[in-house]
Amino acid sequence: MSRTAFYPGSFDPITNGHADVIAGACRLCDRLVLAIGVHPGKAPIFSADERAHLLREVASPIAAAAKVAIEVVTFDYLAVQAAREAGATIMIRGLRDATDFDYEMQLSGMNQAMVPELQTVFLPASARTRHITSTLVRQIASMGGDVSAFVPSAVSGQLKAKFPKR
Repeated sequence: MSRTAFYPGSFDPITNGHADVIAGACRLCDRLVLAIGVHPGKAPIFSADERAHLLREVASPIAAAAKVAIEVVTFDYLAVQAAREAGATIMIRGLRDATDFDYEMQLSGMNQAMVPELQTVFLPASARTRHITSTLVRQIASMGGDVSAFVPSAVSGQLKAKFPKR
């Protein structure tokens, strides 16, 4: 039986934490759909196309090593609807701490009420990535700080191009 997992996020930027969750998700499925949420009210650092390119660059070697097919899509509506359209039966959510857990439990309950056949699976962050957030990476990069310890090298290079040192 083929299993499709759906991992939604803004991925702006993709962090080592995201890569960690992708690796964990690859252990659970045959096909992993990485879904970039596009919100018209937000002003991301990277365009949806840039995020898709970086996500493919980061995730492809991870998925290839696990023999998992990956697909990168964008969506601008409910994640559960996008997951259903992708044929997913698993919704992947990463957790860093108790605050994430409380929010994700509420979200999981709402998602299950809307799409009962979609099972949410929480993947805890590893100790080495637990402290990393895209928000903090954006803040550090925008102020000229070195984020290379928090993001894959391809992302670090693109952030340096977006935010040249002061």
